[in-house]
Amino acid sequence: MAAYGVVIKDDDILLAHWNEGGRSGWTLPGGGIDPGEDPADAAVREILEETGYTAKLDNLLGIHSYVVPAEQRLDPSAVVPLHALRIVYRAQVTGGELTDERGGSTDMAAWHPLASLSELDTVGLVAVALDMLENPQTQAGNGHS
Repeated sequence: MAAYGVVIKDDDILLAHWNEGGRSGWTLPGGGIDPGEDPADAAVREILEETGYTAKLDNLLGIHSYVVPAEQRLDPSAVVPLHALRIVYRAQVTGGELTDERGGSTDMAAWHPLASLSELDTVGLVAVALDMLENPQTQAGNGHS
């Protein structure tokens, strides 16, 4: 299970560059929920870790169910699929300064114009979350993104 934040300011979206296991792409700031951690707290913590910004959450946008086939998992020894639940919140920056994460799964954070997202190498979660934002009735879904 993981929690993420959609942070939009003016016409820009805050993204983190995921770079792990030989794969990379721009994604929402967020990540794994620690044992016993509330998903909302995890989203706020992950936004801080990956971008340097403190944030507050506005509302839950949705939950996305995602299955990674065993052969596509980052762990080459995996023999079973990974079923991931991604909890997505709308968030706002409340303080801090844009910085890159050190020693984590992301190596850069940046604001990107929403209008030019198609030019970026984004992971599927970005499109899923923007759909949740634009179509609130589609708050849960499943797929392979």
